[in-house]
Amino acid sequence: SAPGRFADYFVICGLDTETGLEPDELSGENFEQTPLRRTFKSKVLARYPENVEWNPFDQDAVGMLCMPKGLAFKTQADCREPQFHSFIITREDGSRTFGFSLTFFEEVTSKQICSAMQTLYHMHNAEYDILHSPPSNDKESCSTTGDCNGTSVSKLQRFNSYDISRDTLYVSKCICLITPMSFMKACKKVLEQLHQAVTSPQPPPLPLESYIYNILYEVPLPPAGRSLKFSGVYGPIICQRPSTSELPLFDFPVKEVFELLGVENVVQLFTCALLEFQILLYSQ
Repeated sequence: SAPGRFADYFVICGLDTETGLEPDELSGENFEQTPLRRTFKSKVLARYPENVEWNPFDQDAVGMLCMPKGLAFKTQADCREPQFHSFIITREDGSRTFGFSLTFFEEVTSKQICSAMQTLYHMHNAEYDILHSPPSNDKESCSTTGDCNGTSVSKLQRFNSYDISRDTLYVSKCICLITPMSFMKACKKVLEQLHQAVTSPQPPPLPLESYIYNILYEVPLPPAGRSLKFSGVYGPIICQRPSTSELPLFDFPVKEVFELLGVENVVQLFTCALLEFQILLYSQ
């Protein structure tokens, strides 16, 4: 039986430099996109512990749900703000486990990966030149008007492009907690503080491994109807578990539902739920 720990696994997903850049077919690969706008396969790079008997680790599911759009590459010109999301894994017996992921960007230090991205751009630009080159009888008019496809191609090549000699390449990476209950706010704070510790010029008070060990082995699940306060890297983290007489745990801000769907759609959804209609939410 489960010992009632706050978290079962700490997981890291990202770029496997040994296998290199593999197209992510599941995310709908489009080779017409520039290489920086394509998606590549992400992999589970590490997890701790290796396995727990009450919650077997599903590497394929966790890897896909941690980074559902695969790896993303950016340069110094792009926005690289961290993004947080959650997911649920439902097993065949109906039991659930919850995942919380913080995706951020870090500099690519592998020269092989940088060279591979540069090669992809050379191939992409060459293919684009062939597909969009003007007919031979239009060359004279192009040169006189200065408005031929060659000019637009050169502009396109500079837009969303990558030059290994001048650009810094960044790739997405994900840290994740797998937990038995959906304490979203607490998990988000844990991951954000861990990320802050990694990116801060000053080292954290204790080694990062000690904080991860603490969250996995020393922080218990709060009893029903009680709250729990434990230490993060930079400050306390609090979570509360409802009692059996209260509504089930729902640790997500309702505000986001209204921001994403709008008031009219939320009212329509609520009406459909009361009328017991089947509801399907479709999203990218």
